[in-house]
Amino acid sequence: MQRAWDRYDRLSVISAVTLSPTRRQIGLPFQIHEDNIRTQAAVSFVKQLRRQLGRPLIVVWDRWPVHRSAAKQIEKSRAKCIEFEWLPAYAPELNPVEPRWSHTKYSQLANFVPDDTPQLKRSVRSALKRQSRDHPLKRSFFKSARLNL
Repeated sequence: MQRAWDRYDRLSVISAVTLSPTRRQIGLPFQIHEDNIRTQAAVSFVKQLRRQLGRPLIVVWDRWPVHRSAAKQIEKSRAKCIEFEWLPAYAPELNPVEPRWSHTKYSQLANFVPDDTPQLKRSVRSALKRQSRDHPLKRSFFKSARLNL
């Protein structure tokens, strides 16, 4: 017997693909949320990332309304050392985070049917952490987006 989840159970993940100034280290920070990602979650993620990395950030985002709203809030707050660049509209093939989602959903978690949301959350966290240790995979996210390292 297959159980059905409540339609409102969900996980949302916000992530980045970071590249050190020397282009030697690629990071894959992420946060898992139990509801939809909204502006404040994106603002918090970027500010936390800036604090963790301890260096200026250039954030390259697609034109999702949450991203645009978060960028406006961050700029309005006068957060230091955070700049924004925008991908062209409807160009997911240029975003190195997109192949990460694809790899996670269709490779690492393909055919995975969790019993509940907590099990899904554990599995997603585990899959994303494994990616952080796979250097050829991390480089492939940039290659897929046709970005030279």
